[in-house]
Amino acid sequence: MKTINQLAELVKGAEVIGNKETVITGIEHDSRKVEKGTLFVCIPGIHVDGHKFIPQAVAAGAAAILTTRAEVEVPEGIAVLLVKDLTAALDAMVPFFHDYPARSMRVIGITGTNGKTTTSYITRAILREAGYKVGLIGTIQIMMEDEVFPIHNTTPDVVELQHTLAIMRDKGMDYVVMEVSSHALDQNRVAGIEFDTAVFTNLTQDHLDYHKTLENYMLAKAKLFELVSREGVKQGKTAVVNIDDEAGKTMLEHASCRHLTYAINSEADLRATDVDVLASGANFTLNHESFGQMALKLHITGIFNVYNVMSAVGAALAENIKPEVIAKVLQGFTSVPGRFELVKAGQDFSIIVDYAHTPDGVENVLRTAREIAKKKIIAVFGCGGDRDRTKRPIMGRLAAQLADVVIATSDNPRSEDPEFILSEVEAGVKEAIGSKHHEKITDRREAIFRAVELAETDDIVIILGKGHENYQILKDETIHFDDKEVAKEAVAARKEEN
Repeated sequence: MKTINQLAELVKGAEVIGNKETVITGIEHDSRKVEKGTLFVCIPGIHVDGHKFIPQAVAAGAAAILTTRAEVEVPEGIAVLLVKDLTAALDAMVPFFHDYPARSMRVIGITGTNGKTTTSYITRAILREAGYKVGLIGTIQIMMEDEVFPIHNTTPDVVELQHTLAIMRDKGMDYVVMEVSSHALDQNRVAGIEFDTAVFTNLTQDHLDYHKTLENYMLAKAKLFELVSREGVKQGKTAVVNIDDEAGKTMLEHASCRHLTYAINSEADLRATDVDVLASGANFTLNHESFGQMALKLHITGIFNVYNVMSAVGAALAENIKPEVIAKVLQGFTSVPGRFELVKAGQDFSIIVDYAHTPDGVENVLRTAREIAKKKIIAVFGCGGDRDRTKRPIMGRLAAQLADVVIATSDNPRSEDPEFILSEVEAGVKEAIGSKHHEKITDRREAIFRAVELAETDDIVIILGKGHENYQILKDETIHFDDKEVAKEAVAARKEEN
C-alpha cells in the first residue's frame, strides 16, 4: 500500500487535492473492479468517458480519483490526484505501486508479426521442464502454471499488466514469458518492466492502419531491444534475433546487450540444417556451440515452425537451460490452440484451423498445406474490419494462388460492412484466380459448411483468420463463434445427409 502523496511525488507537476495521506490499496480504470481504498483512473476514452463513472467508483469504495481535469467534482473526503499527462503518470506510478514485480522474476519478451504465440508456448514448456514456475501473457490467454485467465489484448495496458505481474510474483513465478505487441511498445504499456531476454521472430506487413509505414512498425518492435539493453537490477540480458529476416539487422542495432542470432539460410549462432518438412512434422538438425548438433523430429510441421522452434531454443539458451531439457520438450511438443490445429471429427479429409491473419501468415500456412496435400486445398478466410485495409487484396491474391478452392467470408467485421471488406478481398482473388473455383459467402458459418460439403477424400479444408478465438465481433454485438466447433458441426451434418 502507498499513500497518494507518494504516488504524486513520482510525477512532475502532480497535485494532490485533499488528504495527502490517503492510503491507496489498488489502482483501477474500470469502475466495476473498484474496491475499498482504490485510486480510480478517469480515462477520457473515445466512446466512454471515465469521469462519468466517478459516482459508481466512489460507491464501490474508491478513496481517490486520478484525473487531468482540475474542475472535476468529487464527494467530500475523496482525494484527487491531478496530473497533466495521464499516460505518463500511470507509467510512473503503477509499477511503483506494485513494487516493480518484473524485477523479482526473469522476463522473456517475444515480438514479431508471426510466431509469437507458438514461440511463447514452446519456451514456457521448456522452462517448466527445467523445473521453473512459469507465467505466460499471450494472445490466447494468461497462464500462471496451469491456472488459465482470459485476455483481451496481446499485451494488456499498464494497469492490468502490472497487476497481473504482481499476482505472478506473489504466486511464486520464476519466469514470465510474454508476447509483446508493437502497439504495446509504441504506447509504452510495458513501462516499468525489466526484460531479461528479448526475442524477434519476423516482420511482415500488419497493423499499417496504426503505424502507417513498415518502417514505423519495425522501429516500434525495435523498442523491445532497447528495453532489454537497459541496465537494471538483474544480470544476463540477451537479444535473440532471426537474421534470415531483413528487419533482424535493425533489432540488433537497437540491442547493446549480448546477441544470439538464429537462421536457416544465414550464418548464425543457432542454425537449422538438413530441414525436411513432412505432413506429420518436421525433421532437422540444430547447430550451436554449446551442444554441437541436436537432431530433432518434431510433431509440428511447416518451415515457419522450424523458425518458431529456433526462437524458443534461443530464448532457452539465453536463460542457460540445459540442451537435454530442450531436446526432450521439442520431441514431445504437439500443438498450440488455433495454430495449424487439426480438427478431427471422423472425416476422410483434413480440416486445419489457423490464426493466420496477415499476408505472410496466410502464405506460410497455405504453402505448408501445399507441401502435405494429396489432393485439393479448400481455403476459407476473410479479413478483419477496422484494421489495415491494404492487406486485404494481397491476402485474397495469395489465397487464390496457393489454394485450389477459395471461399471468401467474414472474419471479425467490427463496425465495417462485411460486403465492403469482401469486395476488397475479392479484388485480389480475381486478380489471381484464373479458372479456379471461387465463392463469396458472407456468413462464416455457412462458408465453413460449404467448404466441408465440397471436400472429398484426402482434401484439406483450411480455415484461416480466427484460430483460437471463440467469438465474432459484429457491428453491434459480439457473438460466440468457434471455427473448430462449426467445422465439427458441418462434418456431423454431412454425415447425417449421407
